[in-house]
Amino acid sequence: MQYFVAVAEELHFGRAAERLRIVQPAVSQQVARLERELGVRLLERTSRTVRLTAAGERVLAAARETLAAAARVRVVAGEHAAVLRIGVASCVTPRLDRALLRLREGDRPAVPELVSLPVPERLAAVRDGELDLALVRGAVADDALTVERAWSEPLHVVLSAEHAAAGKSVISLLDLDPRGLRLLARDVDPPMHDAILAAVPVAPVAPPAGDLLNLLFDVGRDPDAWTLMPAELVAGHRTERHVSVPLDPPLAVDGHLVTARATPGACVRSYVDAFAD
Repeated sequence: MQYFVAVAEELHFGRAAERLRIVQPAVSQQVARLERELGVRLLERTSRTVRLTAAGERVLAAARETLAAAARVRVVAGEHAAVLRIGVASCVTPRLDRALLRLREGDRPAVPELVSLPVPERLAAVRDGELDLALVRGAVADDALTVERAWSEPLHVVLSAEHAAAGKSVISLLDLDPRGLRLLARDVDPPMHDAILAAVPVAPVAPPAGDLLNLLFDVGRDPDAWTLMPAELVAGHRTERHVSVPLDPPLAVDGHLVTARATPGACVRSYVDAFAD
């Protein structure tokens, strides 16, 4: 069923094999075996496409429920404090610190293990079972994953300490020169990139700055540059070269928890509770 669900979600045997980290013939054999055992055709295959049959649609929903039930059995039968692998950005915020304490001392005690990865790799690791949970700011649309909103945090303007507006207590986006806007490269963090791009009144002129480290470096060395960052993330990367100023009117970005579809609902709710405001 795991192999069938992977193929059904990818609609491609090769990608399913990569996701499962096994050879493609093994995936094909196991799906064919499942079809023989059930006595129905689950997938229509051609040389170029794979699609679900009507029976396949029904079996996919039931297979996901069965895998989730199996995951619940493993949780119940497991150790008192299981390792919880969490995909995060490369900084520790007060929210993360507080959530880790809640997870260790909650009704379902866990031993958190933090793994720093860019967002695309973070999500792929959850899909592949290498992570139990990922934290992502901004919207995530992926039918293969469970995405739950857990918190909201304000966006702040981050400026060079030499910027003309660095001494203000609040800043309006309309008061900032759009030519100075710097953004992360979208492939580093698509949800955050899209959330910030949707918040600004104009498209950036300058090319993307790459990763977060290069973004902050570019802003810090250019007295006309600025960017938007979640307030909690700013606190984790504060330096003397930057100034963080609240927006007026305020803008916010939502934080999401991302788990595999098979993760039991009770576990997902406990994770959301740990990271919630």
